[in-house]
Amino acid sequence: MPKLIICGRGGCGKSTLITLMAQKIEEQGKKVLIVDSDESNLGLSAMVGIESPEKTLMNYLGGRPILDGKLMEVFLNGGIEQLDLFSETSLDKLPSEFVSWNGNKGFMQIGKIEHNNEGCACPMGVVGNDFLNKLILNQNEWVLIDTEAGVEHFGRGTVEEVDAVIMVVDPSNDAVLLSEKISKLSNDAGKPFGIVLNRVDDETKVILEDAISKKKISIMGAIPYSKTMARENLVGNRLDNNMVEGNVGEILKNLEN
Repeated sequence: MPKLIICGRGGCGKSTLITLMAQKIEEQGKKVLIVDSDESNLGLSAMVGIESPEKTLMNYLGGRPILDGKLMEVFLNGGIEQLDLFSETSLDKLPSEFVSWNGNKGFMQIGKIEHNNEGCACPMGVVGNDFLNKLILNQNEWVLIDTEAGVEHFGRGTVEEVDAVIMVVDPSNDAVLLSEKISKLSNDAGKPFGIVLNRVDDETKVILEDAISKKKISIMGAIPYSKTMARENLVGNRLDNNMVEGNVGEILKNLEN
């Protein structure tokens, strides 16, 4: 499962799971690229301990005005599907202008909302989709995509460019309800789907497992609530698997199977 979307409701712990998974993947001697496709997320680079690159992918391509112009041109000439921004590439060929590496762990951002009234985030979705489509992975290489809250990535078609969808479910009824919707959308897209429980204790874990099992959705694993991780995240420090008791390695094993 080399390209994975990590999704869920706002504040459920998508970035946390990506951080822990990326660390474990690197520890296994593999290469992993973290793609921040959330236009409002500002703290992921601190979580993973990698400085943000010089440019977002949008800025690397010339910025919003240029991309908006290209989008309008292809729209008038027959449709967005004709937009071709990238050639086929690989992890070791990505420019350092928009990807920062720390060992075998890389970090990049598709784009951010920078100005009031600049327009919707749709151009960033188009850019991200074309990039992911053209990115060819070798064996033992992974891409983890951190998404915006909710289901926007399904509407944008980003799910078409990945191999599986993983949803983070925290102890909330809203997350349980959303899991059923995302399961259906993943099935419609023909993508394998699974859930990781986050911030659970013994009581909430049993309640969530019961609620999710009734929906016949696969649970890939669980991450217990960690006071240490909550504190370190609050002050903007790098997160680490040693801060939690959950077995992220088991989650990865379940994904590979």
